[in-house]
Parts: sequence; C-alpha cells; structure tokens
Amino acid sequence: MFFKLGITLFFLAGSTIGLAQVADISQVELMQRIKANHPGLILDVRSPEEYAEGHIPGAVNIPHDQLSSRLAEIGSYKNKDVVLYCKSGRRAGVAANTLRAAGFSKLLHLDGDMNGWLSKGDLPIKK
Repeated sequence: MFFKLGITLFFLAGSTIGLAQVADISQVELMQRIKANHPGLILDVRSPEEYAEGHIPGAVNIPHDQLSSRLAEIGSYKNKDVVLYCKSGRRAGVAANTLRAAGFSKLLHLDGDMNGWLSKGDLPIKK
C-alpha cells in the first residue's frame, strides 16, 4: 500500500516540478499584455474539448500530450515569452518540462491557470 502511494506521489510531484523553475505571470499582467498586443505566445495545453468550452483570447491549443510532436508549430517562440496554462497546473508543468528540454528559454506560467482566470469573473473568455 505504501509503495502504491509512493509511486503516485512521485508521478504527481514530477509533473509540477517543471513549474518550480518557471516564473508566474498574474492574470492582470497577462491581460495588460493582451491589450497592448504583446502577450507572446499564450499556450493552452488542455484538451481540444476544454479549449472549445472557453479559452483565453489569442491562446493557441496544443494539448500537453501532443506537444513534443508539434514543437515545429511554435519553434519561432524559442526565445520569446511563452505563457503556459491548463486547468489547474499539472499539465502546464508537464508542458514546461517538454519545452525547456526543447530549448525554450522564456517560459511563464499563468498563476492559477484557467481556474484562476475564471475565478476573477471579469476577464474575457473566447469560445
């Protein structure tokens, strides 16, 4: 039983370790960048279904489990800001690890992810 718990905790921790080395960006700061037309790449790593239900304006959807095979689509952002978000942080952590290993150097994590964006109540959602 303890072995199963240990394995579960190991995998959960591994997915968020990527975010420990990524700077956070607040919802307010990201919104200011969007309004100024300088957000960098906003990368939604949730599923296509979640993205279709509502996403941050200007966000590009590449699910975290497809990211390594679709890096060419975003290669021009290797040295530019890339803002990552998912629903709550786990998949963004996996994506951060993938992007860092591929040489992306300016990764940012949306503080609170999509749950945080929605909880503000007054931020735009695109469907």
